[in-house]
Amino acid sequence: LKRFGTDPSLSAIGSQKAAMGGEFTVRTRKFKQNPLLGRKQFVLDVLHPGSGNISKKDLATKLAAMYKVHDSQCIQLFGFKTQFGGGRSSGFGLIYENLDKMNKFEPKYRLKRAGVGGEKVGAGRRAKKDTKNRRKKVRGKEKTKAAGGKK
Repeated sequence: LKRFGTDPSLSAIGSQKAAMGGEFTVRTRKFKQNPLLGRKQFVLDVLHPGSGNISKKDLATKLAAMYKVHDSQCIQLFGFKTQFGGGRSSGFGLIYENLDKMNKFEPKYRLKRAGVGGEKVGAGRRAKKDTKNRRKKVRGKEKTKAAGGKK
């Protein structure tokens, strides 16, 4: 006997499994080999019924297994949009041949997001503003003291 409105994937146990990164399907389309940039690029469709969005780390590990990538750090995923009503997301993915190519061609902000790029150097935005305003209040040689330079 089948009852209407009882789908096992939408039950409490099924949704809990999916929320922990369990049940999701990954499909790629518009797959291109880009030898000049040393990468494969594609649109990624993720089916995750009865759960929220799947983390990029989980998606990267699944793609690494699908495409036999030695290092899942070479996979960049971005631009994900969830379809209205949930259950399906699509975004863009890049699989680089190695980390050198990735460092060469990826934008700095995406490298930082992936944890590969360098850390920020220099004072932060607020600190710069504070020193600027301290310097405005003094005249002459005092400005270097206010800026925290040589005394």
